[in-house]
Amino acid sequence: MPNTITVGSIGDARRLLPLFASDSASAEISSLLFNGLVRYGPDLTLEGELAERWEVRRGGLEIIFHLRRGVKWHDGQEFTAEDVVFTYETVTNPRVPTPYSSNYGPVERVEALDRYTVRVLYKEPFAPALESWGMGILPKHVLQGKDIAEEKYSRNPIGTGPYRLKEWLTGQKIVLEAFDDYFEGRPGIDRYIMRIIPDTATMFLELKFGGVDFMNLSPAQYKLQAHTEWFERYFQKFRYPAFGFTYMGYNLRDWRFQDVRVRQALGHAIDREAIIKGVLLGYGTVCTGPFPPESWAYNPAVKAPEYNPRKALRLLEEAGWRLGPDGILRKDGKPFVFTVLTNQGNTARLLTAQIIQENLKEVGIQMNIKVLEWQALLHEFIDKRRFEAIILGWALSRDPDLYDIWHSSKTGEGEFNFVSYSNPEVDRLLEQGRRTFDLQERRRIYHRVHEILAQEQPYAFLYVPDALPVLHKRFKGVRKTALGIWYDFIRWWVPQDKALWY
Repeated sequence: MPNTITVGSIGDARRLLPLFASDSASAEISSLLFNGLVRYGPDLTLEGELAERWEVRRGGLEIIFHLRRGVKWHDGQEFTAEDVVFTYETVTNPRVPTPYSSNYGPVERVEALDRYTVRVLYKEPFAPALESWGMGILPKHVLQGKDIAEEKYSRNPIGTGPYRLKEWLTGQKIVLEAFDDYFEGRPGIDRYIMRIIPDTATMFLELKFGGVDFMNLSPAQYKLQAHTEWFERYFQKFRYPAFGFTYMGYNLRDWRFQDVRVRQALGHAIDREAIIKGVLLGYGTVCTGPFPPESWAYNPAVKAPEYNPRKALRLLEEAGWRLGPDGILRKDGKPFVFTVLTNQGNTARLLTAQIIQENLKEVGIQMNIKVLEWQALLHEFIDKRRFEAIILGWALSRDPDLYDIWHSSKTGEGEFNFVSYSNPEVDRLLEQGRRTFDLQERRRIYHRVHEILAQEQPYAFLYVPDALPVLHKRFKGVRKTALGIWYDFIRWWVPQDKALWY
């Protein structure tokens, strides 16, 4: 029997081609099937992946990528510069519905100088240029001339990555097998299985009895279970700040949330410390804006709105809301009642919603809660803007470019500014941040973005959770880096006598 790792996931993947993999489950699987030209190393510097090396010329207006030779696609064909050109032409094709096209907007053209050399020319300097080439490269020989938005191409991907797709049972599991001809060497783990288990309590039972080898624990599971003698005998546990945050976002096309005073009032009505204490059990910190404290773009001068229900009521009254005899705020005869959506299987988000529900009730706002299956939430409600408010989280890139999330041009279906935020100064700053290479100047730009978003509260920025992953001890070669524990997964291995559970 091959040595296998089984990973628990609360949601299924949706689309596995890299330019469509915008949710965490899809991105996780896609990253094992495909490679980019570059990737982040364990010290958070960019290193070559499909590119062996590169040269940045003319102040960033030209990048020459020298590609690895002998890299094979899963079907045995050789990877070449033509695949890179094809990927660029595909991701920038206006008929292809990808949220990542703006990463290549400043590109003037991409050309293959020979079979293993690619030249990228930029219309203007673009600070995240190198990072943008971390997106997985697509196979021209498989996808050229095809409508790649069709589901069959995302369900039958051909990549260059360390694993290839073997089986995908929707809503149940995704099975990957090690790719023997992977250019960095065959992975030490033969098979990777993602099991879809929407309930974390059920997932923990599977972990306990051998059905799952890895999962991210909830704070309660970590505090109450992860320190027992039995648990520590069989599992490795880790704790580190997640490079991201959890938030409640408002549909800014909804008339109730268009007044900044209302959003500021909601910010003051939410007791973030109570959420961190009651939901995270202390495993997290208050979020003040769009950058976590681990980011070099984080502005330490920005503070979260203080918990102050009286101030919240004053702001709501200034915005024209008045308490009715039933204790509910009304404006123009309409009650302040809205529904927040969140995803099934994330206990922390549901508990957070329940605390916010009680907080808002104190200031005369009735917030209802609706929990939806992950893919339905993303594609039937968020993509189509069929929501009033949402509680979700962002896992962020190491480069602080937030153009795709906050620029007013990125509000189309499937794009990331789904709250429809628009601010001309933020647009200008995001554009400027992309053109600026000087680190201190970029820091100044993003400090201002942080400040504006904290002031305008298009999201109620809630908390930066600690990541609390656990992994069975039979897996060796695991090390924690600034990127977490998965950076060098292909080097993990299992001793021969530990290939099965106990």
